[in-house]
Amino acid sequence: MKLRSALLASAMLALPLAAANAQPVTGLYVGGGVGVNFLQSESFNLAIPHASATGQLKSYVGPAGVIDLGWGFGNGFRAEIEGDYLENKFKTPCGAVAACGGTEQKAGAMVNALYDFVGLVPVVQPYLGVGVGYQQVFDDNTYVGGLFHAPNNNRGSFAYQAIVGLGFPIASVPGLALTAEYRFMGLAGNRSYPANVNVGAGTVAGTLTSTNDFNHSILIGVRYNFGVAPPPPAPMPVADMGAKTFLVFFDWDKYNLTARSEGIVKEAADYSTHTSYTRIDVDGNTDTSGTPAYNQGLSERRARTVAAELVRDGVPQNVISMHAYGDTKLLVPTGPGVREPQNRRVEIVFH
Repeated sequence: MKLRSALLASAMLALPLAAANAQPVTGLYVGGGVGVNFLQSESFNLAIPHASATGQLKSYVGPAGVIDLGWGFGNGFRAEIEGDYLENKFKTPCGAVAACGGTEQKAGAMVNALYDFVGLVPVVQPYLGVGVGYQQVFDDNTYVGGLFHAPNNNRGSFAYQAIVGLGFPIASVPGLALTAEYRFMGLAGNRSYPANVNVGAGTVAGTLTSTNDFNHSILIGVRYNFGVAPPPPAPMPVADMGAKTFLVFFDWDKYNLTARSEGIVKEAADYSTHTSYTRIDVDGNTDTSGTPAYNQGLSERRARTVAAELVRDGVPQNVISMHAYGDTKLLVPTGPGVREPQNRRVEIVFH
C-alpha cells in the first residue's frame, strides 16, 4: 500500500513538470547538432573494356554535423530545411588487398517533416521524422592498391533519411531544448566516375561505380524556439478576503483592557454584524519578559478578557474560539527577557 501511494504521488508530481517543459514547438525555430557518422561498406564495380571487378570499401567513423531552420505548427508537427556535412576515411587494408585509402565527404540540403510526441513521457519529448533532399558527394584520392586509383571527383545524388530523436526542454530558458538524434541517410541510384585501372605494368581509363551509400549518424545538439513566452510567475498568496484581524494591545504584565483596547474590541464586534464569517479566533500572546509557563497563563487570561468583552458587545459566544500561545508567536522577533509592546496582544481573527 505504501509503495502504491508513493508511486501515485510521484506520478502526480511529474505531471505538472511535464506540462511545463514538454510543450509543442510553435512558430520559428533553429537548431543544430554535431556527432559521428558511420558509413556502411560501399560496394563498387570497376569496369574497363572487356573486363570488370567488384569489391567493397570500408571506412572509419567520421564527423557529422547539421543545422536546420524550421516551423512548428503547435500540434506536434514540424517542417524544416537542413544543411548537413558528413565525412569518412576509407580503411586500409580492405578485403584481400593490402592497401586502400581516400576520403568521402557529403554536403547537402534536406527537407524534413517531423512529429513530436508531446506528453508521452514526462519532461522528455520523443520525435520521429523523415526527409528528402540532395547530397553532393566528394571523393578525394580513392584507391585500392594494385587495382585502381580515382583522383578527386564529385557527383550529386537524390537522398532520403529517417530521424529518431529526443528533446530535453530547459525549464530555465523558455524555448531552448537539448536534442539527441539517430539519423539514417541513403543515397539513391548508382554513382559512376572515372578511375585509373592498373593493367599489367601500366594503367588504362576505366569507370568506378558505387552501388550503395548508407550513413548512420548520432548527433547531440540544441534547438531554440523563438517567441516562447516565459512561464507565468508563481501566483502570490492571495489574502482571504473573508478574514480580518483586529489587534488588542496590553500593558506589561496586564490583562485588563484600557479605554483604547475596549474601543478596538467594540470595532470588532460591530464588524461582526455586517460581514459573513464561520468563526472568530481570539488568540492571546505575550512578550518574552516572563517565564514560558507564566507567559502561557498570562496569554490565556488576556484571551478570556477579550472574548468576554466581545460577548458583552453582542458577539455570540458559540462562534468564538480561544487560543493561548504565550511567547511562541511573536509579532516582533526578540530574544528572551525583552519587554516588547507589540508582542503583548490578543488577535481577533474573523474566518
